[in-house]
Amino acid sequence: MLNLPHDLYTAEQIRELDRIVTEKHNISTAKLMARAGEAALSSIKSYWPQAERILIICGVGNNGGDGYELARQAQDSGYRVVTYKVGDDKNLSQETAAARDALLATGSKVHQFVDSLPSTDVIIDAMMGSGLNRNVVGEYKDAIDAINENKRTPVLSLDIPSGLHADTGSAMGTAVKATICLSFMGLNKGLFMGEGPNYSGTVCFDSLQIPSAIYKEFTPIARRVSLENDAAGLAPRERTGHKGLYGHLLIIGGDHGMPGAARVAAEAGARVGAGLTSIATRAAHGPILNLTRPELMCYGVENPADLAPLVERANALTVGPGLGQCDWGEALFQKAIDSNLPMVVDADALNMLSKKPQHHDNWILTPHPGEAARLLDCSSEEIQTDRFSAVQELQRRYGGIAVLKGSGTLIHNGEAPTRLSTWGNPGMGSGGMGDVLAGVIGGLLAQRFTLMEAACVGVTLHGMAGDKAAEQDGERGMLAMDLVPHLRHLANLIY
Repeated sequence: MLNLPHDLYTAEQIRELDRIVTEKHNISTAKLMARAGEAALSSIKSYWPQAERILIICGVGNNGGDGYELARQAQDSGYRVVTYKVGDDKNLSQETAAARDALLATGSKVHQFVDSLPSTDVIIDAMMGSGLNRNVVGEYKDAIDAINENKRTPVLSLDIPSGLHADTGSAMGTAVKATICLSFMGLNKGLFMGEGPNYSGTVCFDSLQIPSAIYKEFTPIARRVSLENDAAGLAPRERTGHKGLYGHLLIIGGDHGMPGAARVAAEAGARVGAGLTSIATRAAHGPILNLTRPELMCYGVENPADLAPLVERANALTVGPGLGQCDWGEALFQKAIDSNLPMVVDADALNMLSKKPQHHDNWILTPHPGEAARLLDCSSEEIQTDRFSAVQELQRRYGGIAVLKGSGTLIHNGEAPTRLSTWGNPGMGSGGMGDVLAGVIGGLLAQRFTLMEAACVGVTLHGMAGDKAAEQDGERGMLAMDLVPHLRHLANLIY
């Protein structure tokens, strides 16, 4: 991830930011467009230094004005520029019309887009910006389809890929698949959640030189998680430290046929620093789960009475990996809840919770979209359509911390800003990845991290470990245990 601001905003907030810049700080829209053109030209020179031909498609709003400014500046810099337009000129904003006229005054032409695009080295998408709130139709859809058909030509989207909803990250019927997205003044949250990462490519940012004090007037809707901002608890340990200081994590799960989930969670918790890690599982599994990791303590548990002494010795719990849906799992889950220990609720425990809802403030729920849908009695499609609302409702209904997993994992504790992870990759779409996350967060809880700290740091370590594993051996074929060797290294990065 490039060096981007951590704060994320809604489209409405960005519009208000723009208004404050122009009205209170007397920086005209025309000047902002000129700066956007400069930033875009700099990006082209940086990412595609061999490019000679640039094709720019401009809309009627201020996003189009940025494109016209870029066209003029690129032409002055010696590029061969072809400029297209979509939309009716009668709808041009005043500033966009002025930018177009300045381009036309150089003798350059602006062509109406029809149905195809000529060969070029780089395509610039300056059509729609962040104000879109309905499905793309007509010539805009045709232009987006034409851009996407040129699969071998890199695409630079200005501000946001045209067709992408700035708040939800949903493609509104269709959207430009950008190679680079150059965002201005403030980052839209939709770039990093929902379908956003499929369309945004590499996200870059330019503040357009607006005064930094302006940002203090806004509470961002979301903030990206990062080790440098969230991982104070991973600071170097005292030289006199011992295992008792670093907590005892108890993993509860592993019903018949599913012992591996508990084993994966346990090793993940140990690797991020829990002083002791135990597994409460079926009696048949106890003797075998630590064969390849003898540091784990494994106990056969067949009823809540067997679990009681283990819970008494624990500092934190992770409940759910391989827990199953039978009476055994339900009884152990309720015993865990009754302990009031800080806990991670994952996998089968989440499905049990959806059937018998409870509200507690001392747990972290870690559902994927399907589990979230069951918890909120809706479809997974509805969850994905508005992930922000979903994670907020999960927290409101069940309490504690809600972690909605997926592309752009969200973390919400009932207060703004919601936290968002930009780490992770599609290779992590395999069985057991959620067990790793549940173990990591549990291991941090055992070390006396607060619930919110454990959730934010856990999600970050998990995603970064997945990225390290992909960097080392590729995304396809990645297994949950491939993350574990990287967890220890990443948990010590703060040194």
